[in-house]
Amino acid sequence: MKSTLAIVVLLLTAASAMAQTHPAAADAASSNLPAQRIGPNDLIWIAVYDSPELTRTVRVGADGMIRLPMLKQRIQVEKLLPAELETVLADALAAEEILVDPVVTVTIAEYHSRPISVLGAVRNPITFQAAGPVTLLDALTRAGGLGPEAGPEILVSRAQTGEDGEPAALVQRIPVKGLIDAADPDMNLKLGGGEEIRVPEVGRIYVVGTVKKPGAFPVQTGSETTVLQMLALAEGLAPFASKEAYIYRQDPSTGSKNEIQIALGKILSRKSADVPLQPSDILYIPDNSRRRLTVGVIEKITGFGVSTASGLLIWR
Repeated sequence: MKSTLAIVVLLLTAASAMAQTHPAAADAASSNLPAQRIGPNDLIWIAVYDSPELTRTVRVGADGMIRLPMLKQRIQVEKLLPAELETVLADALAAEEILVDPVVTVTIAEYHSRPISVLGAVRNPITFQAAGPVTLLDALTRAGGLGPEAGPEILVSRAQTGEDGEPAALVQRIPVKGLIDAADPDMNLKLGGGEEIRVPEVGRIYVVGTVKKPGAFPVQTGSETTVLQMLALAEGLAPFASKEAYIYRQDPSTGSKNEIQIALGKILSRKSADVPLQPSDILYIPDNSRRRLTVGVIEKITGFGVSTASGLLIWR
């Protein structure tokens, strides 16, 4: 009994001394990170039994390799599991006759090769390391959830190698309704690190000019939005509004704004069909003094605040 107690005390003393000599040993043991394949810039803890000169933390290089004292060759560690690296290091130490039958333990101290970025219309954009199994909902939760401006889709980009051997990105579109409202498990993608999750803001149509409530109004992708609907959201025309209105729509090929004149008076009197609008359109209703703002001024209105015939526009 006494001999057993003495052995336990001796082991505890040795462990304490090792932790003091190598503080990272305690950190590596306490971190208890799940074992995943090692990548560039990861921090690994290598413990070699009865060889304190070889026991240390090592940062994996950008090329996926590490170097240990006394070993002539650098060791390729990228894509190895910790248990696989233990065997590789033990074989290398024995092959170079540094140790006979070495016992090696490898622990992941920090992951830096598995970043997941969550950007866009979320409450707290974040980049974190996938130290264990992560799902799309887990990542969104870490970012505080979707923001009030979130659109109907979530874009998940994964890095991959194209057919020509060059880096490429695979983008998956995940509908918010399917992921959250319908709780479809197939939509809750499993993430392993290296993904970028982007939540685009919902599309908007800008209504400016002689209306009671100018503003930027959200529109859902795929649903038709018309001039009369936007006027209703803007609480109708203000006094002295013109019977002619203008839509400014960006040309995707040139990037310039095209002007589309519409007979607003005929639409209101049901003598002409309502006109559909697209996200990012600017609907401008001038006053009846025949004075009109230029496109440049209108674009400034939709980005800042400016005094118009209907008052001061406040924009976020």
